[in-house]
Amino acid sequence: IVSCVWFSGRNSTSRCREISVQNETRTICTLSYLFFKWSLCREEREGRSDDPGDMRPILVAACLLLLAPITDSWWASGSAVILDPRMVCKKNRRTKGRLAQICRNETGLLKEISRGVSLGATECAHQFRNRRWNCTTQRRSMRNILMRDTRETGFVNAITAAGVTYSITRACTAGSLLECSCEKEVSKPRRGRVSPVPLPPAPAQTDRWQWGGCSDNVRFGLQKSREFMDSRYRKKSDIKTLIKLHNHNAGRLAIKSNMRVECKCHGLSGSCTLRTCWWRMPSFREIGDRIRDKFEGAAKVIANNDGDSYMPESTNIKRPGKKDIIYSEESPDFCMPNLKTGSLGTQGRQCNISSAGTDSCDQLCCRRGYAQSTIRETENCNCQFKWCCEVICETCYVKRDIQTCL
Repeated sequence: IVSCVWFSGRNSTSRCREISVQNETRTICTLSYLFFKWSLCREEREGRSDDPGDMRPILVAACLLLLAPITDSWWASGSAVILDPRMVCKKNRRTKGRLAQICRNETGLLKEISRGVSLGATECAHQFRNRRWNCTTQRRSMRNILMRDTRETGFVNAITAAGVTYSITRACTAGSLLECSCEKEVSKPRRGRVSPVPLPPAPAQTDRWQWGGCSDNVRFGLQKSREFMDSRYRKKSDIKTLIKLHNHNAGRLAIKSNMRVECKCHGLSGSCTLRTCWWRMPSFREIGDRIRDKFEGAAKVIANNDGDSYMPESTNIKRPGKKDIIYSEESPDFCMPNLKTGSLGTQGRQCNISSAGTDSCDQLCCRRGYAQSTIRETENCNCQFKWCCEVICETCYVKRDIQTCL
């Protein structure tokens, strides 16, 4: 369940239990409301007056208050970033098209989508670990962040789309999905055109190589990611939807445009007289680095006069490309807690006194100062190799100074 993975990280069981309790509360309140309406109708037929001590209206009101946070839960907030396949399929069970077909017939694909969202969440936390906004998994905070079109929202949209594409493609290569397999055919360039495929370098002019092996089927991953994440928004043309779809595509292109060629040598004693080459995706950490670079240079856009496109906010800025991240709303400074913007503030965060980057005490603490303390940690020391095959270490205690934002 994607919402459980993203909400609570490793501690997903508590979140799943919370969702279960909320569903039970919804059922109980619905039955209570129906009973209340039935009892009122019966009393009207029998001609009885209202009892001033009747507690049923109060009970119904209490139930409605209990239901309020359910309808405002993170995965129900309208954000396409936090994909819960179960909820998406439930909302589209009566529709037609590829999304409905995936929900009905491709359960294995839904599992890979869940893994992809978890992969994107983990990478987001890594890339922003040293920033004021650290891609928190706090539900209400993230929900408010994603309801805005800031640079942070653009990054989360892009990294989630990339995670879904990556997970599906990897499953195809591993043979985990019945719907796909390796990419065994590589399209050849037409005559007179330059090949978009970078040919693998040869150590000598006499070496030969050929396409083969098991290439990552990134085309299938891109296709399924679009069908599941974008199909619900294709008929919309408001600026918020256009930005969301653009950033989804930017995340996918971070994978497609960074595919690399791997080769295996054949010949006597590894002489490499013939090589077999195939396409391979880079590590997802590298994909995250690429998307973070695009985040640093994100372009602000505004709605065009036609109402169904966008343009750069300033005429001095070139139009953003397909691989760029775009946004339409400036980010808060994230220095102080703010429920409206989703900022949790930086009080209590550890900073690096010797750094000049985003994790420095000056930037992370917003110049409020920091407190220094000493902690005691354990680490392995005096390690020795014992034949065979074991490494034996002693446990040493070390003291370390840490700085915490005020």
